Parts: sequence; C-alpha cells; structure tokens
Amino acid sequence: MAPPRPIPIDTGTAALRGWLTERENATRTDRATAVRFTLQVLAEEHPGRSVELRVPPFGAVQLIAGTTHTRGTPPAVVEMTAETWLRLATGELSWADGCAPGGGITASGERSNLADVLPVPIARRTARAHAADTGAADAGRTDAGAADAAGEGPR
Repeated sequence: MAPPRPIPIDTGTAALRGWLTERENATRTDRATAVRFTLQVLAEEHPGRSVELRVPPFGAVQLIAGTTHTRGTPPAVVEMTAETWLRLATGELSWADGCAPGGGITASGERSNLADVLPVPIARRTARAHAADTGAADAGRTDAGAADAAGEGPR
C-alpha cells in the first residue's frame, strides 16, 4: 500500500482555520484534514519510530528517533481525540493539562511525553493569526503559549 499523499500547506491550514472557526460544528472533512495535516507536520519535524501518536479515527504517525520496532505495538503509544489533539497542536492545551485526569491524553511507554515537541509551530501560528483576525488574540492560550508570545518560550 502506497503512503498517503502529503497534505499541501494551504489545504492543511485552511482546514485548521475551519476547525478554529467552527470547533464542534466543524465539518468532518475540516476536522480530519486538520488532524492529518498537523500529524504529518509533527512527524516530518520529529522523524523516527519510537512513539506512535494515534488520533482515531483520523490518523496515526510514528515519530521521535530512538528505539524502533517492526511488528506489534511500538514501545510508546500516545492516543487522544481529535479535539484534544488539535488543542494541543495549536497550543491551546498544554501537555501537562492534557495528561491530567480528565485531560484526554492516554500515554504509555518510554518517550511518550511529547511536551518538548508541542505545539506544532505551523498550527500555533495559524491559531494565533486566526485569533488576531477574529479579535480574540488571547483566547484559549495556555500559560506556555502566553510565555512564548512574550518571547519567553522555548521556540
């Protein structure tokens, strides 16, 4: 089976803006494309096979260099809903809050902590541009996002 064709940046960011605008009322196509695009970008930026990130029913990627596997369950698995993933990818939800009870993230195994690779930069920029365009520049920003906006963040 051939790997899926990469999602172009303009298509991915348009879907992400659609989700940002409509949230729970976003079309399934926008939600699926936004999830797949942000997973694609994260896997491109952090290649490897030691962690499997699952966002059912829309996608899964393997990422982070280190221990690899060829069959069965990878050494680390992270799973969450599409809503939780998109909030993490855009910086609206911190990794710590997502891992807290009721936060929506299930993570197991070594290297399953993705705090150092999130949010996804293009998703964060798209969310900030969308917020600025809609007059909600500070809406939904985590403490980490606010620190980054002030030039104090890691990226």
